[in-house]
Order: sequence, then C-alpha cells, then structure tokens
Amino acid sequence: MALLNFRKRDTATSAKPPVNRQVEAFLEGYSIEVMPRTAEKVENFRDLLPEGTRVYIAHIEGTSIEDMVATARRVASEGYPVMPHFPARIIKDQATLEDWIARYQGEAGVEQALLLAGGVQKPHGDFHSSMQLLEAGAFDRAGFKRLHVAGHPEGNKDIDPNGSRKNVEEALRWKQKFSETTDAEMAIATQFAFDSKPIIAWADALREAGITMPIHIGIAGPAKLQTLIKFAIACGVGPSLKVLQKRAMDVTKLLLPYEPTEVLAALAAHKAADPDCLIERVHFFPLGGIKTNAQWVIDNGGASGTPAAQQG
Repeated sequence: MALLNFRKRDTATSAKPPVNRQVEAFLEGYSIEVMPRTAEKVENFRDLLPEGTRVYIAHIEGTSIEDMVATARRVASEGYPVMPHFPARIIKDQATLEDWIARYQGEAGVEQALLLAGGVQKPHGDFHSSMQLLEAGAFDRAGFKRLHVAGHPEGNKDIDPNGSRKNVEEALRWKQKFSETTDAEMAIATQFAFDSKPIIAWADALREAGITMPIHIGIAGPAKLQTLIKFAIACGVGPSLKVLQKRAMDVTKLLLPYEPTEVLAALAAHKAADPDCLIERVHFFPLGGIKTNAQWVIDNGGASGTPAAQQG
C-alpha cells in the first residue's frame, strides 16, 4: 500500500494565484546575492532580474580577487549595479584593501560595498571587523556612494558567544554614528530569517534605540527544506529555525520546496501598516539557485519582478 498518494494537481487548483499587492510593493527594488561560481551558471541576468537590481557578490574565503572582479565586471556589463562583499578578516592590510577598491572601480565601475567581518575565525591580517574597514577611510577617499553593513535579527554567536546581543547592538550604534559623518548612503543588510515576528521586533527595537539606517532584510529564496536547514544551522539562524523544523514534521510539506511566501506577506503587511519602519528593501539569498529565486519573484512579484529583457 502506498504511504503517500501524489496526484497531479488539476488545472483549476494549480492556476497562479493573484499577486499580493503589498508583496509587490515590498519587492520593488529588491537585491540578490551571487558568487562567481553561481554567476557562471547564468547566461544573461537580464532574462532574470529587473532593471537596476542590485547584485551583491559574496566573497568566500579561498575565492581570488581576480574571480571576484571578473564577476563584478560581467554583471556590471549587463547593466546591474554591483555590491561586492569586503570581509575584513580575509583582507591582509590597508594596501590590500585599497588595491581591491581600485580594481573594482577601475575594471567594473563599482561604487558600493557590503562591509562585514566575514566567517573566518582567525583574521588573515590587520582587520577583524567592518568598523576597522570603515575607519580606514579608503571607501570615502575613493568616493563610494553606498556602504552596507551586516545586521543580525536573531543575534550572532560569533560576535556574542553568550547568546546576548550586547556586542552586536554596540557595533550598530557605532555604525549609526559613522553614517552621520560619511557622504556615502548607509544601510543594514541582514542575515536571512524565516519568521517575521523576531524580524519586526528587532527592527522596532533598533528604531527605539535611535538607529535610523534603513534595513534591507535578508530572505532565503525557494529551496529544498534540507538545504535551508543546513544553511540555517551553519549561519547560526536562531528562533526562526523552528519554522523550518515545524515544516519538516509535516509529511504533506516535507518533500515540497520551501517558498518565502508567508514571511514576505507578513513583512509586507507590517511595512504597509507602518511605512516609517526601518525595513526598506528585500535582499534575497538564492540558496536554491539564482534562476529558481528569480522565477519565484517573477511569478509572485508582479511588476516588481519583471526581468529587464521584458521591460519597456
């Protein structure tokens, strides 16, 4: 006897649902993250991403600066603003930092960056935090127009091993003060989470603490449940991991890919009800693949998801 009865959906039940207009508005100007090896799998980003989509390029330890710059150049050549990662702990010294900036600017016209500590335990050289990169002054001297820093709605055990948020919050207060002295626009780009409640509570607490930098909230794109659980554990995602664990216990959902529909609908509704909240944009981590993520936005984002090749 079959334990599971998989039947093909009939046409009536599989018709695409109407676009949630709050989600459509919330997804406007979304950004997405790639790596050199994942970008290579995309023939043309204009077939997938709307005009002007900001493309972050993640710099993982072991990836050469040459590969990073080549990817930035390729993405920029297709018309997209590029925001490469600058992980402090893999940057040897000031000369290396300035060399990377010069390469990105000279070869790919880059004028924005995401500054973060990086996931390396032992720094390769002089830098160990994004605050040191900001203090170095190289980005301001190079005339960078936008600088993003990392945010952690559910805390970060690398920064606060005791489970508190003391060090993370102090760092954000420091970055807030820095944002008031630099000509660059600054924002907080966050780690992904799966539950809207801790995200909203964190964003509201930042606003109450005097933080005014806008938040670009990290969202995991569609992926297999096992893949997301693996990444969530590796990245230290906390309370909202329970959302995935609960889903894993539901045999009717276990084999279906996770989609960010519920968390985005809740965040979009919050944004519509509280337009002044710090949450400004959506930043996708395409853990199930760039094409899969982009197709989900095309299917669910209305005008906000229309690829450049289909616009105008």
